[in-house]
Amino acid sequence: MAGPPPLQAVILAGGQGTRLRPLTLARAKPVVPLLNRPFLAYQLALLRAHGVTDVVLACSYRVDDVRAALGDAEHLGIRLRYVVEDDPLGTGGGVRNAADLVAGTLFVLNGDILTDPDLTEMRRFHETRGSRTTIYLQPVPDPRQYGLVETGPDGRLRAFREKPAADEEITTNTINAGIYLIDAELLSRIPRDRPSSIEREFFPALIADNIPCFGWCPTAYWRDIGNPSAYRAAQLDMLHGRAAMPLAPPGQRRDGIWLDGGSTVDPAARIVPPAVVGARVVLGSRCRVGPGAVIGDGTRIGPDARVEGAILWERVEVGAGAVLQDCVLGADVRIGDGARVGPDVVLASGTTVPERATLTA
Repeated sequence: MAGPPPLQAVILAGGQGTRLRPLTLARAKPVVPLLNRPFLAYQLALLRAHGVTDVVLACSYRVDDVRAALGDAEHLGIRLRYVVEDDPLGTGGGVRNAADLVAGTLFVLNGDILTDPDLTEMRRFHETRGSRTTIYLQPVPDPRQYGLVETGPDGRLRAFREKPAADEEITTNTINAGIYLIDAELLSRIPRDRPSSIEREFFPALIADNIPCFGWCPTAYWRDIGNPSAYRAAQLDMLHGRAAMPLAPPGQRRDGIWLDGGSTVDPAARIVPPAVVGARVVLGSRCRVGPGAVIGDGTRIGPDARVEGAILWERVEVGAGAVLQDCVLGADVRIGDGARVGPDVVLASGTTVPERATLTA
């Protein structure tokens, strides 16, 4: 006798990641590295930890990047399938486009949220309330850049307001946190083959039609990684244990340092925790890496260089005596000897910084 079908999810990853530029000029946003793993791997691991093993990725931009980084995600215990949009269909159209592959009650995740809620508890909440759609809500200090969600005393959704244009429109500090539980049969309400918004069209229409919809507001870590400063901050949160992730960085952990294989560390080099050092990294004499540094695979740090609070993608070359502080460097960046790259600087993949140059944001 066959068991119940696997729990399913759709991840919305159709955007071009414009807010995360210039990093997303060379790589799709769903697979930008966080602690040397593709970002989407953390969302897949979260789903897997709560019994979701069948995931559909709704995507349209640089899809080959995602396939190259994750494949079918079998190594993560997931069956990952791709539904590619010829033209971006928005959040609603993206879910509708994947509807033929899903059934029952499914999770839907925005593809740019780093979070660690108890999704099993979310399902329990959904079922006990008799909800048809449940939205994960998160209180934030300044809700103006997000969609506001008003609920009644029992958690039932009352109104869904996308990004308020004026302060007087702010009626609550709870926002749409980008994870939904939706009864799949409701997806037929979304129009096929045209762009639509799940936030501006689908949810408000459910509320207007008095379909039972609830907001679930747990205590959980949550961060939108859509811009470079948030992207860097998310990794610092992970390094410092503020975000409980179900997937560790690659390599062996010792004393707050993750060190992957094949690296060459000079005896006089110093790694200050917390830090992540990728595979085949070369650390030169008297260089200092960390705290709060993430060093991508194949990177070379020259003698006397200092890297602190910085995120480096793969194959970065850091010259002797260079200083990198609180910045983000894409893949194959070259930093000349004695150069200084200051806080909040973001360098696109392939950038070259001349010797003794100083870059500030």
